[in-house]
Amino acid sequence: MHRFRSLSHLQRSLQRQSHNRFTTISTQRDNHPLNHHFQQEVLVEGRAFSRAAILNRPDNLNAITTSMAARLHRLYESWEDNSQIGFVTMKGSGRAFCAGADMVTIYRLLQEGNDEACKQFFRTLYQFIYLVGTYLKPNVTVLDGITMGAGAGIAVPGMFRVATDKTVFANPEVQIGFHPDSGASFYLSRLPGYLGEFLALTGERLSGAELVACGLATHFSLNAKLAWIEERIGQLMTDDPSILSESLAQYGDLVYVDKSSVLHKIDRIDKYFCHDTVEEIVDALKEGESHDELCSTALKKLKEASPLSLKISLQSIREGRFQPLDECLAREYRTSLRCISKQVSGDLCEGIRARLVDKDFSPKWDTPSLEAVTKDMVDFYFAPLPDYEPELNLPTALREPFM
Repeated sequence: MHRFRSLSHLQRSLQRQSHNRFTTISTQRDNHPLNHHFQQEVLVEGRAFSRAAILNRPDNLNAITTSMAARLHRLYESWEDNSQIGFVTMKGSGRAFCAGADMVTIYRLLQEGNDEACKQFFRTLYQFIYLVGTYLKPNVTVLDGITMGAGAGIAVPGMFRVATDKTVFANPEVQIGFHPDSGASFYLSRLPGYLGEFLALTGERLSGAELVACGLATHFSLNAKLAWIEERIGQLMTDDPSILSESLAQYGDLVYVDKSSVLHKIDRIDKYFCHDTVEEIVDALKEGESHDELCSTALKKLKEASPLSLKISLQSIREGRFQPLDECLAREYRTSLRCISKQVSGDLCEGIRARLVDKDFSPKWDTPSLEAVTKDMVDFYFAPLPDYEPELNLPTALREPFM
């Protein structure tokens, strides 16, 4: 994956005197009991020359909330400024690294008419992702267990990602009437061929071995060895990325993708998903359905998704291919705000209801067919926000990304 360059630590320290780095996140301490609860959602583990952030909502598969993203941001920022810390790590508790955003909470907020809290969530989350993607110190994320949506978003832009034999990776947003966000249009668009389009439109799952093979993960370890590896890594006294990478490789495992892996079908995926529109992709899949199981499986997934989300997601991946991380996040922020506004469609609320709340798995989309989705409808989700609605504020003058 592409890395990002930043201004020097000294420059940023001097500039911080005259700039608000991330204006929406408070750095003041709060002794209220509720703050203790929020702290328990992200635990901290100290090592000799490193720190670890542990996502700690195992009953919710570590689904990320506004308070979690804000706490992660404060921790990472303070660790970056601490000369006694050489590198940082992040992992999850329980059987997931992070199953994505807490969309059930988003649903309840929208039902209450609290759009502002939803906007705050996306701002806080995307700002943390940008911090990870431009982080000055080596950072490692352990993708053990379920890693989906925003869970992938807070991990993939980082320097090192360790997948395991328990990793289950996916971007299933179109199934709930949303779009692959949290930087997904950046990292999916940079996968080989049209694999990114395939993953975004079908929500296909990848294993840990497949993540390494396609570049979404940098290292692999068996789940049974993680504690031992973390102990060894925790003993390192370094801020040298090459030493950390070599250690992860030395303590990790070699892995090869299964013969049935979707990565062995890239040529066929390219053939079907290279087309300009979702309608053309569907037509190509229908032509191959009689002799290619990949087509029938993909068509089934596409039929379950919101037609509007499919068109938005395809355009997002295509635009992301030519944009750096900050521009992808800014565009995704606009699209996310359009989704929660319900100005064109209420598919997001309906998708969350059907998949995550009532779990009847029978969403009634506002736009029930691809033909019902017009170009003007799709363009609305990519248009600049109105004057009264601020765009996503990212400190690109202090932390400049590049492709």
